[in-house]
Amino acid sequence: MEALKKSLKERSFGLLWEMDFEETLKSKGLDFQGNFKVLEVCNPKQAKDILETNMEAGLFLPCKMAVYEDKGTVFLGLLRPTELMKAFDDGKLSEIASNIEKDLMAAMEDAK
Repeated sequence: MEALKKSLKERSFGLLWEMDFEETLKSKGLDFQGNFKVLEVCNPKQAKDILETNMEAGLFLPCKMAVYEDKGTVFLGLLRPTELMKAFDDGKLSEIASNIEKDLMAAMEDAK
C-alpha cells in the first residue's frame, strides 16, 4: 500500500479516499476475514481536462483502484478509464483516459 501511494504521488495523483473492507464490515457486525482495500485517486489536472471536455464524464471520477490479498499474493487492480470513457464516444476523452490509464498502470507496476 505504501509503495503504491508513493508511486501515485510521484505521478501527481492524490489519494482522496480509502476503504478497508475488513474494518468496515466488522464495524457493521459482519465477520469478514480478508485484506481488501478500495482507493479513490485523482490527478487534478487530468480531472479538469475531463470535466472541461464533458461534464457528464465526471460520473466516472475519481479513479477507483483495489488492493487485495488472496492466498498470500497481493493483487492491484483498477477500473480502466479507457473502458469507462467509451460510453461517450469522444476522441478527446479517449485520449485523456488513455494517458490516465498509462499513469495508473505505471504506478501499479512501480509499486510491485
